[in-house]
Amino acid sequence: MYVRIPRLFQKVFWLFVLPPALLVYAAATAQVRGKGAKSVSISPVKAADVRFQKEVLPFIQKYCAGCHGAGTPQAGISLNGFRDAASVLKSRAVWEKVSRSVSAGYMPPQSAPQPAQNERDAVVRWIDGFLTQIDCKLQDPGRVTMRRLNREEYNNTIRDLFGVSIRPADEFPSDDVGYGFDNIGDVLSISPLLMEKYLRAAEKVAEAVIAAPEASRRSVRLPVEKMTGDGSVQDGGRLLYTSGEARIAHDFSEEGEYEIRVQAYAHQAGNELARMAVRMDGREITQFDVEAAEESPSAYTVRVQVSKGSHQIAVAFLNDYYDPKRGDRNLGIVSIDMVGPLGGIKAATPFQKRMIPYGLTGAQRDQALRRALTEFASRAYRRPATREDVDRLLRAVRLAEQEGESLERGVQLAIQAALVSPYFLFRVELDPEPNNPKVKRYVNDYELATRLSYFLWSSMPDDMLFRLAAAKQLHKPEVLRAQALRMLKDPKARALSENFASQWLTLRNLSTVSPDPALFPTFNAELRDAMRRETLLFFETIVREDRSVLDFIDGRFTFVNEVLAKHYGIEGITGKEFRRVALDGRQRGGILSHASILTVTSNPTRTSPVKRGKWVLEQMLGTPPPPAPPNVPQLADDSRRGPLTGTLRQRMEQHRKDPLCASCHTRMDAIGFGLENYDAIGKWRTRDGNSEIDASGTLPGGKSFRGPAELRGILKEQKGLFVRNLSEKMLTYALGRGLESYDKCNVDAIAASVARNGYRFSALVTAVVMSEPFRMRRGDGGNR
Repeated sequence: MYVRIPRLFQKVFWLFVLPPALLVYAAATAQVRGKGAKSVSISPVKAADVRFQKEVLPFIQKYCAGCHGAGTPQAGISLNGFRDAASVLKSRAVWEKVSRSVSAGYMPPQSAPQPAQNERDAVVRWIDGFLTQIDCKLQDPGRVTMRRLNREEYNNTIRDLFGVSIRPADEFPSDDVGYGFDNIGDVLSISPLLMEKYLRAAEKVAEAVIAAPEASRRSVRLPVEKMTGDGSVQDGGRLLYTSGEARIAHDFSEEGEYEIRVQAYAHQAGNELARMAVRMDGREITQFDVEAAEESPSAYTVRVQVSKGSHQIAVAFLNDYYDPKRGDRNLGIVSIDMVGPLGGIKAATPFQKRMIPYGLTGAQRDQALRRALTEFASRAYRRPATREDVDRLLRAVRLAEQEGESLERGVQLAIQAALVSPYFLFRVELDPEPNNPKVKRYVNDYELATRLSYFLWSSMPDDMLFRLAAAKQLHKPEVLRAQALRMLKDPKARALSENFASQWLTLRNLSTVSPDPALFPTFNAELRDAMRRETLLFFETIVREDRSVLDFIDGRFTFVNEVLAKHYGIEGITGKEFRRVALDGRQRGGILSHASILTVTSNPTRTSPVKRGKWVLEQMLGTPPPPAPPNVPQLADDSRRGPLTGTLRQRMEQHRKDPLCASCHTRMDAIGFGLENYDAIGKWRTRDGNSEIDASGTLPGGKSFRGPAELRGILKEQKGLFVRNLSEKMLTYALGRGLESYDKCNVDAIAASVARNGYRFSALVTAVVMSEPFRMRRGDGGNR
């Protein structure tokens, strides 16, 4: 796609935008290129070796080596060759998986000899304690790649910067996703197509917030051949051959100043030039001496203030003359154009009135314009604008005026230049020693304000945050905590629901699912929208009321309208408006009973216990299963349109007999079967075809359940895993980067803070905001 760039803005871009942009983009590239593996001091390793040899190695040899030893280890995880603590440290990702699997009872599999609980606890304590000791010793805040605004952030920033409700980023290419979110710096690149979209968006926004006379002028040509009064039609125009006037009515759509352009000529005779008058509603506006000959007519223009509505425009011939010997004086009207309204303060937006120094001239005008551009650039760049920043924008204004354009047009160009500046498009955090990984620093107050606002609002800081940053107060712990709590109560905190929750809970996939209409005829766009709205309202309520995050597992309320209530079998709800309803917890409770989640984790023709179980492990417990082994056949699906042997549970049990599948499917399938009372679009059922639903299961570790209510109870008992996973997700989203091993201590601290504070949502947010990774950054020099 090619976007035409106006000639004047091309000059602005090449002269004032590109040079600083190249410097910032180079810094961004260096940040991405500089990412690398981190090495650590291993002085604590020897101290940990004694317990490894005594407790861990014998456990591995006795319970794990059979499946994860030499040869072809199951799930691709080999524990062969680990002989000391140092070797564990080199493969920490593997041992983190070992810890999770042994702790949850997934390993060893139920078919294998089982260790005693104290044996499990000893191994898990050693792995977690050893790795945590190393991680916490590092005290590494990590490094966030300088990242651009994603589409939602761009739209919200335009809204808050200018006070307009336009969404130019909806036309941008989709943002890439990393670590489950679309605000991750490492994947937010800029393509040539996106750069073209930025240029067009900047032009669109500037025209929306500044009404320039050049843009607002509309030229309408009146049909002079339809004029009434004196004269006659001649060659598409009108000839007045005697004194008199020709008239035509025109409807003005808005009030303002207009320019009337009459293209005319004269047949001269006698001692005077032909004289023409322009009138409106019977009132004479002005007179002209018409010198132009018929071969080359001229335009005669006059400006007039016009009210909205219909007005009569007239052109009069004032001095007719005729002499057989000296000739015949006539007036010819070729065309009449109405141009306007011509703009000015009457057409100005509120933003324009702050930017354009109307009524001032000379030095006063220039000073006022500099002040306005300084304030604008400081908000757009989310830091105090430098004199050089403002000089660039002023040069854009002067260039426009040198080209004969209006002041308003010049300010439009300045805005366009700002909106394609890397200081607007990127969240810039430049380090004094960017290539030195040993240099750690607290981000400054403006950078902290930007981190906080884009975390909670997906938008730029508000005036309060800017004031606190300017006063160098925001970094103070009590101030930062108070601001986070204030922002959670602001309506803009709905961005957490739209952008964090919708990605954490995979709600965005709901727009692409297609349940089979023959099997699920009630599924339509209205029901799809209601499903999504229920879950978002549920999340927003937990945020707004500062409820326990454990409500996500087993909250005893939800939101329904008539369509969704009918789907759920809830009586007494009518209309399109959503209302809060209490739940008894038997059929529904928490997000696992939301039709949105149940639909995105189903197949088009049937439920999928595997998908549902995998979703719980990944999105709620943070214990994702490994990828499926290659060449494992898929379970036969109901889309075959023919008879299948046995129930879904029986077919899956047969599938699990493959030892390659059993270890992971045992835990995934058990959870998924606990949700079988919900069909593929989340409707409650007790039968699947001719078979009774069996929603019972036994999880690794031996805990059994019957039905979704008991399953939710077991999941709630694993609240430690859930809260830690939610802490990881929230910290990833807040930082805009994937978490590394050295983040483990901070995640543990966040999860512990949430537990100490009653599992309140605000405790989660404030713990993230007060964490070192959120408040600090370091340089990056590749390998450390």
